[in-house]
Amino acid sequence: MAKAYALLPPKMRSDRADVMLLAIGLQESRLRYRAQLGGGPARGLWQFERGTRASRGGVWGVYLHAASRDHLRDLCEARGVEYAPDPIYRTLERDDVLAAGVARLLLWTDAKALPELGDWAEAWDLYARRAWRPGKPHPDTWGGFYAEALGTVAEARCA
Repeated sequence: MAKAYALLPPKMRSDRADVMLLAIGLQESRLRYRAQLGGGPARGLWQFERGTRASRGGVWGVYLHAASRDHLRDLCEARGVEYAPDPIYRTLERDDVLAAGVARLLLWTDAKALPELGDWAEAWDLYARRAWRPGKPHPDTWGGFYAEALGTVAEARCA
């Protein structure tokens, strides 16, 4: 994530953002799978779908949102990716820096501040109801992944 943060405005980096990105990455792909298991449409460690201009889901949502589109353009330029939803979507599977940046930008589009550290319920609400809105949410695994992300960030802060 550090390489993605280096390509985004410094105000986007925080422990709260780190925890959210780690928890969502663990929830979505275990930070292991870059293509959705079972052949689904999601790509990258944060499992973005392309979405459509009308639905504004996934990549299209970050591409069209006023809070993220200019930052996405800069991110794409830095990563050598054409600034358009289809090339961005296709590249997510092989460019973890782009994927982390797009994930951070999706969080940036939310009107609320990132949840306080330790507020796993508000973090779930941001992930499941406002930002990613997974088709088949799995609240039973969220608490463990959120706790793991919180611990990882706390350890890094102490190191």
